Amino acid sequence: MIKTSALAAWSPRVLSIFRIVTGLLFIQHGTQKIFSFPAEARGPFDLMTQMGIGGALELVGGALIIVGLFTRPTAFILSGMMAVAYWQFHAPGEVYPLNNGGELAIMYCFAFFYFIFAGPGPWSLDALMRKRA
Repeated sequence: MIKTSALAAWSPRVLSIFRIVTGLLFIQHGTQKIFSFPAEARGPFDLMTQMGIGGALELVGGALIIVGLFTRPTAFILSGMMAVAYWQFHAPGEVYPLNNGGELAIMYCFAFFYFIFAGPGPWSLDALMRKRA
C-alpha cells in the first residue's frame, strides 16, 4: 500500500506536470485557429473577430501556462474565456454538457480556475523567478 505522505510529497511536481499537459493541450486550439495546425482551421484567421482573439489567447496563454510564467493572471483570463465560451457557444443549444459538446470548455475553465489558487508548481518560470528574488 502506498503511504499518503509519499503521494503528498509528489503533489507539487504533479501540479507542474498537470499545468504543462493542460497548456500543451490548450495551445493546440490556438495553433489550429491561427496556423491550421495540427488540424485545419474552421475558417480564415482574423484577429479582429471573437474567434481571432480567442485563438490569440489560446496560443499566447497556452505558451505562458506551459512554461509557468505569469501563471495566476493568465489562468484567470483563460478560465473566464472558457466560461464565456461554454455559456455562449455550448449552453444555448442544450443544457447537458455531454449533449452540447461543452465538456472540454468546462474542464479547461476549472483547470485554469484551479491554477489561479494552486499556482504553477515548482517546475515553472514563476518559481525560478521567486527563487532569484
